[in-house]
Amino acid sequence: MASIGMYGMLALSSNPPQSSGKDQTEKHESGTATSEEDHAPLTQTNASSFHMTMEEFKNKFNGAVGKYRLNGLSITRLNMKDSSEQDTGAFEYVFNDKLRLVGTLNSDQKVQEVRLYGTGDVSEPTGGILLTAIATLVLTTNNEYTYNDAQDVIQDIGLLDRDVSQSEFDGTTVRNGLEYRFSIQDHDHSTFEITVAK
Repeated sequence: MASIGMYGMLALSSNPPQSSGKDQTEKHESGTATSEEDHAPLTQTNASSFHMTMEEFKNKFNGAVGKYRLNGLSITRLNMKDSSEQDTGAFEYVFNDKLRLVGTLNSDQKVQEVRLYGTGDVSEPTGGILLTAIATLVLTTNNEYTYNDAQDVIQDIGLLDRDVSQSEFDGTTVRNGLEYRFSIQDHDHSTFEITVAK
């Protein structure tokens, strides 16, 4: 039953975009030529990053939040963290006491990995916020994706068609050279990560 409830919450969030249909049309008219051409090299040459800086990542994330009216998920400021590895950096953003975002940068200061950590019972209503945050990250890393595409990725991982309140879950899908993975370590800790596919 939990998965149906979570799906309901996620689907609920996707209703507003119908009113912003013209935004998508405008975006397609102005962005199609470059975006689709950029897509091919993205999967071949993008061996180490998402091709965006920390600031660009934040702006794209907030852009998706605004476009789809995903209240309460905006990132105000990404905090840099000390990284033990040389030439790389790490950043973090805490949405609330149950949801935290951590990312790493490569030596060119481009985002190379993002992880979303959720704590608390994933079958509780907070799961809805977690799923919405996952969808927003999918949108952030795929310029042409709509909210429905993001839901497809979540479906491919297996989050919408099984009971995710089980104690162990690990689902993965690869899209456009990026690997999306959601795992539940125990009943109270889950991780969603986006990495460059090997």
